[in-house]
Amino acid sequence: MKKTAIITGSSRGIGKAIVIALAKHGYNVIINYCTSKVAAHNLYQDLIGQGYNVSIFQADVSDRKQVNDLFKHTINTFGGVDLLINNAAISEQKLFFDITESEWDRMMEVNVKGVFNCCQEALPLMVSQGGGKIINISSIWGMVGASCEVHYSASKAAVIGLTKALAKEVSSMNIQVNCIAPGIIDTEMNDIFSAEEKQEMLNQIPLGRFGTGEDIADCVLFLASDATNYITGQVISPNGGYLI
Repeated sequence: MKKTAIITGSSRGIGKAIVIALAKHGYNVIINYCTSKVAAHNLYQDLIGQGYNVSIFQADVSDRKQVNDLFKHTINTFGGVDLLINNAAISEQKLFFDITESEWDRMMEVNVKGVFNCCQEALPLMVSQGGGKIINISSIWGMVGASCEVHYSASKAAVIGLTKALAKEVSSMNIQVNCIAPGIIDTEMNDIFSAEEKQEMLNQIPLGRFGTGEDIADCVLFLASDATNYITGQVISPNGGYLI
């Protein structure tokens, strides 16, 4: 029987790579997007055209009702939820002194409350099914912090804390909760940096390249597999040796 995965924020970048990887490995996949409608529908049409079992649903993960609707759609379409990938996030580069209260709140609403909302919707379903897996996408900056990204770093650190605590709480229910903290990944999120800034970052990566969405998707496939049934509450950071 096919397993079903929800990947939040999966129209572009890392989320898109995860969708493609899971679809190719036989999962029923829910593509979730908030604002990137065209990109999400293009991905959906491409995968449907290749014969994969995918569905698409718009939802802002910071809004509990929309998240509830996302899970209802998943149940109605595929019958269950075996794997939740909390990938949806926003980022912003800004001096700490210039961060407004509304910018801080929005960062926490999407990056932290979004994970909270989705986990609370997923867990009762996983318990009723006898188990499941949750993989939260954090960031290397949630581990070490990033200058001019205090609100982003704080939100991603919160995701790591949530992962570890929740893993302890639901382990007896045959649910594993783990976290991936990517290093510098070559996605649109890094378009804010100049060529010189990117080269400076590249010089600090021992493996000599930026990561790709596929690198993170490979890590997801590992954590989603039965090979990791004894792994929970862990943070894996694919970062090319940037942080060791």
